[in-house]
Amino acid sequence: MDTNIAYGLMLATLGFFGYIGYQSVSKKEINSDEYLSARGTQGTMSITLSLFASGMGIWVLLGPSEVGYYGGFWDVFGYALSASTPFLLLAYVGPMIRERLPDGVTLADYAKSRAGRPMQIYVGLISILYMFTFLFAEFTAIGKVMEILVGMEPLVPMVAVGIVTAGYTAYGGLPASLETDKIQAWGIMFLITILLFILFIGDINILISDAKSYTPEDIEWNWYHGSITDTSTFKSGLALVLAITAAEMFSQGNWQRAWASENDKALKKGAISASLIVFPLIFVMGFLGTSVAGQGAVSDPAVSFFYLIEDIGLVFVISFVILSIALVCSSVDTLQNAIIASLSRDISDDKINLSTAKYLTVALIPLAIYLATGPTIAGFTLDSGGVFEIFLRADLYAAATIGPVLLTLWDRVSSSGALIGAFSGILSVVIYGILTEDFSAGIEYLFSPTNDDGLANLEVFLSAIIGSSLMTIIVSEILPDNK
Repeated sequence: MDTNIAYGLMLATLGFFGYIGYQSVSKKEINSDEYLSARGTQGTMSITLSLFASGMGIWVLLGPSEVGYYGGFWDVFGYALSASTPFLLLAYVGPMIRERLPDGVTLADYAKSRAGRPMQIYVGLISILYMFTFLFAEFTAIGKVMEILVGMEPLVPMVAVGIVTAGYTAYGGLPASLETDKIQAWGIMFLITILLFILFIGDINILISDAKSYTPEDIEWNWYHGSITDTSTFKSGLALVLAITAAEMFSQGNWQRAWASENDKALKKGAISASLIVFPLIFVMGFLGTSVAGQGAVSDPAVSFFYLIEDIGLVFVISFVILSIALVCSSVDTLQNAIIASLSRDISDDKINLSTAKYLTVALIPLAIYLATGPTIAGFTLDSGGVFEIFLRADLYAAATIGPVLLTLWDRVSSSGALIGAFSGILSVVIYGILTEDFSAGIEYLFSPTNDDGLANLEVFLSAIIGSSLMTIIVSEILPDNK
């Protein structure tokens, strides 16, 4: 495709989403609460579509197939399950938290109501770390995808997406994001279904055969990977479920939508429906990564999926450009508003006014795009591998905190128990390193919670979750809240 045509198609798609976002709130007066929560306005279908769209960033075209390329069945299954379990957990605990805190916006709001202001700040900081990492990773991904598809300079789609999403999100807040989610969700489901159908109907037997095969080059080195028949990666698959589920519970976009639901029934049905849509999609994308691995080693496993569509026609390139823009916009606008919600409610203790929140929404973008370009900061190059490391680190801190936060649903858990438990989760990782190796290994796990193969380390994440939860219960018994 001619690059100029690609530019026009990208700008037209972005312009359409920008128009939808602007029109959705152009005739309304939005106060600060509605800007951040859209409280009680969304039915079941809207919640389903919004959770699906906001969770399905452009990582869908990259992450699952890369995991499939390197891993076997359990890595693919674990990745798919980890994408859907946060919605199932939201369906279960969301109504409980809504009942206890009807006027909340973020998970840290609830943490404050049960464990005090220090816990709110701690949860808020972890949430911002995770969401901002997700934000600039999405910019990195859209730059890479558009470069592969149409030869576009990566910085161009990053800037274009940043300007448009910041424009309608700063103007309309969560209501604008919710409205664009509906269009983006239907578009994503339609395009992915059609594209995958065509891909599978053409070479289904070859795809299955390749998926069962191991990467041919690896046989020479006696190191096998990339086969859907390989079930040796159970531990790393389970680690992904724990890590990503914990981290996604700190994605405040999900919690904003919990309070945006018109009632508990809409939240529960919407979250469950979103999980049922997400799981097969991620599993299939992971399966395709194993097909690529079976065909032979590739230079960049992060874009494994695109090796299957190298020879697609112009119509399919057009479809993928539109799909890519829809995917990145659906997650980026959610992250922008969710980060502002955490800054406003959790860090500033609701002292940021609506006007300042809008300026901050715009101010996020230059920093996110700068980090997405892969700069070297303090000797550390923020390339795709670096982003993976940061994601795992953010996942670990989330895993060390999610137990204490959810345990506050139990009345016997005290504020001191929850806060000390959260910090003890980090300490538990260090202790695990000392017991298995030495003190330096424990410290290293805090920065790189991986095993010798570079995959998520199950024992490290288990130590964070179990240690923090046990300490929360023990300290709560010793230091109960005064009634």
